[in-house]
Amino acid sequence: MGFLSKLFGNKKDKLNEYISRDGIIIDVRSKAEYDSGAIPGSKHIPVQNIAAQATTIKNWNKPVICVCASGGRSATAAAVLRSKGVEAINGGAWMSAYKKMNG
Repeated sequence: MGFLSKLFGNKKDKLNEYISRDGIIIDVRSKAEYDSGAIPGSKHIPVQNIAAQATTIKNWNKPVICVCASGGRSATAAAVLRSKGVEAINGGAWMSAYKKMNG
C-alpha cells in the first residue's frame, strides 16, 4: 500500500463501497460534455447547480459519487455536498471512475 493510499484509501474500493450501498453517480460536467458520453445510469447536475440541488440530493438518502472530466469540478461538487450533510466523494474523471467500477 502506497503512501497516498494510506492517507486517502483506495479510490476503487471506496467507489465500489458506495455503489454496493446503492450510491448515486452525479456527473457535474456541462450538458454538452455529458451528452457526448457518460456513465450509464448517472444523473446529470452541472457543478454550478449542485448547491441549489443539495437539499434534493440529501433527501435521496444515498451516498453520492461526483464525477467530471478530470476531477476538479467533481472535487468542488463533493465538497459542497459534504458541507450540506451529504455523504459524497470525488470520483474524479468519469471515464476513470467507470473503469475502476467495472474493472
